[in-house]
Amino acid sequence: MSTPPFRLIRPPHPASPLIASSPHSGRTYPADFVARTVLDERVIRSSEDAFVDILLERAPDLGVPLIAAEMPRAYVDLNRSERELDPALVQGVAKAGINPRVNSGLGVIPRVVAQGRAIYRGKITRAEAEARLEDVWRPYHGALVDLMEQACAAFGRAVLLDVHSMPHEAIEGAAPKGRTPEIVLGDRFGASADSGLVDAVEGIFRGLGFRVARNAPFAGAFIAQAYGKPEQGRHVLQIEIDRALYMDERRLARSADFDAVRNLMTEALMRIRDVTLQDGQQVAAE
Repeated sequence: MSTPPFRLIRPPHPASPLIASSPHSGRTYPADFVARTVLDERVIRSSEDAFVDILLERAPDLGVPLIAAEMPRAYVDLNRSERELDPALVQGVAKAGINPRVNSGLGVIPRVVAQGRAIYRGKITRAEAEARLEDVWRPYHGALVDLMEQACAAFGRAVLLDVHSMPHEAIEGAAPKGRTPEIVLGDRFGASADSGLVDAVEGIFRGLGFRVARNAPFAGAFIAQAYGKPEQGRHVLQIEIDRALYMDERRLARSADFDAVRNLMTEALMRIRDVTLQDGQQVAAE
C-alpha cells in the first residue's frame, strides 16, 4: 500500500500521559475501492468523522501525541475488532457467533455506510479482507499499543482520548429540545476510565460552554473496550462531537464556526493534559 495507514505526530517531549486518537477521520480513498463501490463520493464519505483530525491538530504543540487514520472508515473500521468480519460481505466467513453490529453491516470491513446504504454490489474475498487488516488495522493498533506503553513507562499510566464525531440527526432525540448534547463522553459505564477523570473531563467541556452527556447514545466501542483497563492505569475515554457544531454535514464542508470549535478543542486538550499530569503526580507521590 502506497499510502501510510495513519499519521503519528509526536511532540519532542510528551508533557503528560495523554494521547489523542482519531480513527475515523481518514479521507484517502484507494482508487480500486472507489471503482468498486456503488456509492458516489458524498455518500461514501457519510460515515467519515470528517475533519476531526484537524480539530485535534494542535495536540502535539501541547505535548500530546496525535495519531489519526489516513484510510477511511468505509474501507476499514479501526474501532472494531479485527475478528468482526461480516459473512454477508466477506467470502468464507462463518455465520456463527456474529454480533448485532456485524449483522447490521458495521463490521471491521463495513458493508454499509450511514443509513444502511450498501457499499458494494456483491462480496469481497477473504484474502482482500485480510490484506486490509494487515495493511491498515494492525499497524494502527500496534501504534496505539506502543503509545500507551510509552505513556505508562514515562508517567505510570496512559490516558487515551478516542475522538469521533456524531451526525446531528443521531442525537436530536436524545434530550428535550435545547438540551441536546453537543459532546458525548463514553467510558463504557465506568469500565474503560476512572470516574474521577471522566468527571474532570466533563467539567472541562461544560466549562467551555458545551452541553455534555455520558454514555448515551454512545458509550464507547472496541477501542475503549480493548484498551481501557483503569485498574491497570490504562484509561480510554471516547469523545463524540456533534458535527453540526463545526461543519455542513450535507456538503461535507467546514462551517464558519470551524476555527472557533478547533480553538475550544485545543483549550480542552490543554486542560485535560494538565488534569492528567496533576493526577499522575499525585498518584506517584502516594
